[in-house]
Amino acid sequence: MSRLILIRHSIFAQIVVWAIATAATITFGLWALTNATIQRTNRQALERAVDVDLAGMVDIYASGDEHELAKRIKDRLALQPRAGATAHYLLADDQGNRIAGDLTRWPGLRAGLSEAGDVRIDGNEGAFARSTQLAPNLRLLVAHEYNDLSVLQRQVALVFLTGGVLAVLAVALGGWTAAHRLAGRLERINAAFRQPDDAALEQLARSSVGRDEIDELTSHSGNALSRLKRLAAAHRETSDHVAHEMRTPLMHLDNRLVKALAATPDGETAARIADARKEIRGIIRMLESLLDIAASEARRGDRHGLSPVDLSALVTRLAELYADSAEDSGHHLAFDVEPGVMIDGEEMQLTRLVTNLLDNAFKFVPAGGTVRLTLRQGPRLVVSDDGPGICEDQRERIFEKFSRGGSRFGTEGAGLGLALCRAIAERHHLEINLVPTEKGACFSVTPESKR
Repeated sequence: MSRLILIRHSIFAQIVVWAIATAATITFGLWALTNATIQRTNRQALERAVDVDLAGMVDIYASGDEHELAKRIKDRLALQPRAGATAHYLLADDQGNRIAGDLTRWPGLRAGLSEAGDVRIDGNEGAFARSTQLAPNLRLLVAHEYNDLSVLQRQVALVFLTGGVLAVLAVALGGWTAAHRLAGRLERINAAFRQPDDAALEQLARSSVGRDEIDELTSHSGNALSRLKRLAAAHRETSDHVAHEMRTPLMHLDNRLVKALAATPDGETAARIADARKEIRGIIRMLESLLDIAASEARRGDRHGLSPVDLSALVTRLAELYADSAEDSGHHLAFDVEPGVMIDGEEMQLTRLVTNLLDNAFKFVPAGGTVRLTLRQGPRLVVSDDGPGICEDQRERIFEKFSRGGSRFGTEGAGLGLALCRAIAERHHLEINLVPTEKGACFSVTPESKR
């Protein structure tokens, strides 16, 4: 089913379908035009035959008399050709009474005007007829039946049907072959963008040896991805270096404070030193969170390093650990995990995503409150609580860095937990949302919606 959806949305498949439809339409149009031409040519030939036949009869009358014409009409009727249109005649007086011929009734054609038109022979057969006035009390009608074109039309239709089917198959085969080649070349570009690792970039370099537009696009894409990869590597290297340079003096400062505490100062000084150590550890945690957010955002859409993770086992393990600690803090954790939920991801990052959501819930739910954890196929992970919830005016920006969601969060923390959750989710092609609830807060993690 997914392959059919991809084919339906492929521009190359649409071009092939369009070409097939065009070939079929042209074939049908040519058949209709040919059929109309056959019918028109047949009518023109029939009209000429009637006019020639009528002119001959008029010459016979002009060189002879009424009796000679009646005799010739009788001879013509007796010698009807086996192939071709059957002829009918009517020689009548001015009142329409038959003198000679096989027709019994004068049709509604005005002989004085040599009027011509379609008539019915014996009420059934269609024919083309022309009338003329031979004398004041004598008029003549000549009619030829239409040729039976059904056999010819069926043969022409069969020829066009066969040719049309062959043309459509040829267009489909040629178009599909060309489209498949183009789709394969573009797929290498898309694969490199989805996972810009060394193998994909090397494949792009090998594929851009030609000189057409696709090869030029391949070359530009490979160069752009290589530059972006170098920039990302330089960014990570700089970030790691800065983090190291900041973390080292902070750790040295913390060690000095530990030594100061070991000197057994008075209580007030000891308390201030402990507060200073707490601030240092908070700065280190904030620095690490910022680096994790930056690393996750930089690798958004990059599937390199992802591997199958049993999300059900991971969430169950974390839920059991938090359930034990929840009892000590006076909370209750209710969890419902569907087995067999798998996802391609990094286990450590997914673990941090779940623990951040659970820590956030337990941190701001009062004692006696309940936190609920649910996992379903999709995957769909939901963490909800019955705590104070999040202010209405803060719900749009709680996933931004350094945002603290109003009264629920107060002034504690750096406001990076949910920002990190969003970065980790996007790294794994997931999205995290705050779901409206009557009480408390509810966060859902689901696959990215198709836009």
